[in-house]
Amino acid sequence: MEPFVLRSPDVTLSVPTAADVDRVAEVCTDPDIARWTTVPSPYTRADAEGFITQFVVQGWQQERDFTWAVRAPGAVDGPVLGMMGVSIRAGEPGSPLSGEIGYWTAPDARGRGLTTAAGRLVVDWALDPDGLGLQRLQWLAFVGNWPSRRVAWKLGFRFEGTMRRHGLQRGRLLDDWIGAVLPDDVREPVEPWPAEAPAV
Repeated sequence: MEPFVLRSPDVTLSVPTAADVDRVAEVCTDPDIARWTTVPSPYTRADAEGFITQFVVQGWQQERDFTWAVRAPGAVDGPVLGMMGVSIRAGEPGSPLSGEIGYWTAPDARGRGLTTAAGRLVVDWALDPDGLGLQRLQWLAFVGNWPSRRVAWKLGFRFEGTMRRHGLQRGRLLDDWIGAVLPDDVREPVEPWPAEAPAV
């Protein structure tokens, strides 16, 4: 599949290129990104190069991992403000096609609604029969990653529970939260925001 751009009045999603290497390398040294994702830590420029020139390129070519850089509205080549992607999950032959969404947001772009706007575009494409046609799109986050959970909640993901020692981060097993959205689900919160969540 050839990479393509997704747009809305609020955000632009375009595939990261070699021109984005330095910015990705800078952003991924952020302590929160290291804490809540599986990116290498410490993160180097070589890691950013490998991500963009290998993982991103091969993912699109093999139609397995679809990755976009989150940018300002109308800025196809603007600075990277975040990253958003969908990975196809392998299942038994003949089983419904499912995938997993993932994202991070640069520190200087948080609190602006960009990740939610980007997620809405990607969720709609992933579940649309004219897009990937997934029957289930799931979200995973290490327990305690409330910003990620809030984005998923806004996009209509239903919280399905906690999976103990399910997540692997740099050799450590961690507990995961899991949620999912299906093609006919609304793309807005479908359950109350948890009372135990810390104040924003």
